[in-house]
Amino acid sequence: MTAAETAPLGRRVAAEFVGTGALVAVVVGSGIQAAALSPDVGVRLLANALATVFGLGVLIALLGPVSGAHFNPAVTLAAWWNGRRGTDGPTLREVAAYLPAQVAGAIGGAVLANAMFAEPLVRFSVHDRSSAHLWLGEVVATAGLVLLILGLTRTGRSHAAPVAVACYIGAAYWFTSSTSFANPAVTVGRAFTDTFAGIAPGSVLPFVAAQLVGAAVGVALVAMLFDHRPLDRPAAARLASERPGSVPPASVPPTSVLPASELPSSDHPASDLPASEGTASVRTASVRTASVRTASVRTASVRTASLGEDVAASEGEPHRVAPTR
Repeated sequence: MTAAETAPLGRRVAAEFVGTGALVAVVVGSGIQAAALSPDVGVRLLANALATVFGLGVLIALLGPVSGAHFNPAVTLAAWWNGRRGTDGPTLREVAAYLPAQVAGAIGGAVLANAMFAEPLVRFSVHDRSSAHLWLGEVVATAGLVLLILGLTRTGRSHAAPVAVACYIGAAYWFTSSTSFANPAVTVGRAFTDTFAGIAPGSVLPFVAAQLVGAAVGVALVAMLFDHRPLDRPAAARLASERPGSVPPASVPPTSVLPASELPSSDHPASDLPASEGTASVRTASVRTASVRTASVRTASVRTASLGEDVAASEGEPHRVAPTR
């Protein structure tokens, strides 16, 4: 989920604002809808998780080529720290622009979801989530998310991010005690809605702190499990060619060099010419020799055909006469 190099910073910041806002609208809106349709908490969580998986995958696929589709301050900070010594991560200037856009987009997404379902535009949640086991769940969820994203980048498989990240979040909804917020901006935005997906303002700060700890753990795991340098282009191209449905590059046949004895004589040997002219002379000589050989084969074929006709005529076969026009 690396940003496109050609997109100006303003466009990338706008993509982060829109993407984070749309993500929160999906999370909050699907929670409101699920709560209205079913009294079963498990069914509500399942509906909320499925909507988030599909929505997140689409947003990453759509906006990834523009901004990198971070939509998450923890991911942005981890990417900056991971790439601070190279050119594959955001700069401090980009981080300073991304983070406010993500938080503002998350708040706007929550307000939009409230408006779509005739809820008060801003009503702070009373859903308390202050517990040590929930904070641990956020550490685990965020560490796994950062490990996944940076690991895909390190191994040259960022093309799999839309599916892989969405699937991870869908699973983390169920295997973490906190239902995997794993995103400081989304956490702040969800405090602005007193609905199924909301979180009380008093629970926001511990959640964000746990998420930042999880991001640091994820960065440490990436450094431990993967090479410190991004995958080079030849290796990335080789991995891409191994993907199902990919077309391998065309193989180039080895260049044959004729023996020196078969090369036609020249007034200027290749050794007396510059490197480029000597190479051109050898290639020209090879082509000429091949042409002579082809002409010899054709002459031999003609002679053989003529000999066959003479033999046939001597045996009494009638000569075939081409019809006149």
